[in-house]
Amino acid sequence: MLKKAFEEVMNRKLVLSINCPDQTGLVSSVSEFIYKAPATIVEASHHTDLEERRFFMRHEIELLDQNKSVADVRSEFQSLADKFDMEWKLTDRSEKKKLVLLATSQSHCLVDILHRWKQGELDCDIPCIIANHPEMQEYADWFNVPFHFIDFKQADADPFAEIDQLIEKYQADVVGLARFMRIFPGHLCAKYAGKIINIHHSFLPSFAGAKPYHKAYQKGVKLIGATCHYVTEDLDEGPIIEQDVLRINHSDTIGDMIRKGKECEKAAFARGLRYHLEDRIAVFNNKTIVFS
Repeated sequence: MLKKAFEEVMNRKLVLSINCPDQTGLVSSVSEFIYKAPATIVEASHHTDLEERRFFMRHEIELLDQNKSVADVRSEFQSLADKFDMEWKLTDRSEKKKLVLLATSQSHCLVDILHRWKQGELDCDIPCIIANHPEMQEYADWFNVPFHFIDFKQADADPFAEIDQLIEKYQADVVGLARFMRIFPGHLCAKYAGKIINIHHSFLPSFAGAKPYHKAYQKGVKLIGATCHYVTEDLDEGPIIEQDVLRINHSDTIGDMIRKGKECEKAAFARGLRYHLEDRIAVFNNKTIVFS
């Protein structure tokens, strides 16, 4: 009985993320707070941006007091956060984030994420898939996920208003653009800032916009890649989360590059989503710190 109770307590894993001005006493003060919570540190990551004099921290902790709630810990931490002028959050890993996926006619990233999710690689819930191509329902049905078709050709409706309603309906914590290939309007980029993640099929900042493989072919590049980034109002210029590259040569056609590049897209998108779901990303001045 004691062993079972101990295991239940040890499963209460929290993530403490901190972003604040760099100053002395930070690490020791946070460590002392965790000790007194009481909690134990499972994983600790720190980074100091020397140019900005900014400090970033991510701690995975396991709460040892069975009678203490996450809300209690947040309340107790607030005075320390105020002292050091922290931007911070404390998340409960047992509360799975809701990931809404958007797709168009390209299915490789969508199917890859669904497969990883089904295999337990991505710790989240996927409450729905939204697409502007009805044939994507086939993949949603395979994985038993609700599907919503949005017709962008319908003149008397705003498709993004529909998408916004669905995101709100399913209370999405993050929106994954699995090669969605539609430009989100500025007001939705602002509304869901830091919550929309895109996979772009080039190694940004090179070849932003449409047909990047064609542009890369014309330039005769020797590396192609994919970039997972947060969506902002500035097209393909949001904070970069993850990238993947692949070497090519002069014999590769545009078709070869598109085919090979899909592997980069799947890998970068999956890693980027996982980092976000596990609260491993801090954003500051359009740059990311990724505690991977």
